[in-house]
Amino acid sequence: MSTIQEFLCFAVDVFYFMVIIRVVLSWFPSTSGGVVAQISYFVGRFTEPVLDWVRRVLPRTGALDLSPLVVLLFLQFVVKRILGC
Repeated sequence: MSTIQEFLCFAVDVFYFMVIIRVVLSWFPSTSGGVVAQISYFVGRFTEPVLDWVRRVLPRTGALDLSPLVVLLFLQFVVKRILGC
């Protein structure tokens, strides 16, 4: 594995776990200025552009947001296969 390929695999893994962290944090109430709110803000800054794009492409499902699931599956089965991770 080349260095660039290793770096890209690492970046995909980091983004993958950031999406999971975002989903888990959405289950907890966040108070303004609290630790959960700060982590949610940081993770949201990186994940929201991709999740927002997927939300615009997916059909509406009511209150259920399937965009994290779609992104996680895409990263796991498409991107990692292409990169050979």
